[in-house]
Amino acid sequence: MKNKEIVYVVSDSVGETAELMVKAVSSQFKRDVQIHHISYVEDTQDLNNVIAVAKYSHAIIAYTIVIPALKQYLDQRTREEGIIAVDLMNPLMQAFMQKFEATPERQPGLMRKLDDNYFRRVEAIEFAVKYDDGQDIRGIKRADIVLIGVSRTSKTPLSMYLAHKKFKVANVPLVPEIPPPDELFDIPKNNCIGLVITPDKLNEIREERLKHLGLTTQANYANLERILEELDYSEKIMKRIGCPIINVSNKAVEETADLILAMLKKRGVMNYE
Repeated sequence: MKNKEIVYVVSDSVGETAELMVKAVSSQFKRDVQIHHISYVEDTQDLNNVIAVAKYSHAIIAYTIVIPALKQYLDQRTREEGIIAVDLMNPLMQAFMQKFEATPERQPGLMRKLDDNYFRRVEAIEFAVKYDDGQDIRGIKRADIVLIGVSRTSKTPLSMYLAHKKFKVANVPLVPEIPPPDELFDIPKNNCIGLVITPDKLNEIREERLKHLGLTTQANYANLERILEELDYSEKIMKRIGCPIINVSNKAVEETADLILAMLKKRGVMNYE
């Protein structure tokens, strides 16, 4: 069986750009290409390590290095060792220099600084997915916002909407048979937001959900008596925490989110656009 072709993606910053370019090019060839990512190279020793393993594995080095001394060293050493090394930035850099009649900053990580909002948003979305529906209670203390409420009170879509505003949101379902996590009572009460809904509206939503799943609407999930029990339990927990409470009965996710954002703004939390 033929070994995989190896490409070392080397950068004095994160190196996402180089990795995407290598993936785009490798997709055009019917070869099994394995990408090894080497980020934040700082000195010639880092480069020597990459050169040694690249030579041993007959690999290509694709790089985005803007520090001149490191680039020159890598170019020279790979020529001496007979390693294919490709500078993914320099041709375009040269074109910009010619066009703008200017000298580049030669500072690693500038794109990441420019895209800080993007990465914060991605981080918040990943956080919301990881700590959705109480699946990991460790997120409660790490979250900017913790949403609590019974099932079908829009906790998940609201978490994702707020995540797009760069807030880290965890949500926890409140179920009478399951004691709430102790962590809910340890965080500042204003970090937690309770979501409530009228029994009739919740009954309607749950019946629609059951129909969508092909289940009978007579299930306990949509039973009005059960719903009243859940809502009573959840409101007792919310009052015990002392957190703000929002009735989501006739509100779109965006409306509820706006109320939450207004609360945060009043507290001086300006994390969103």
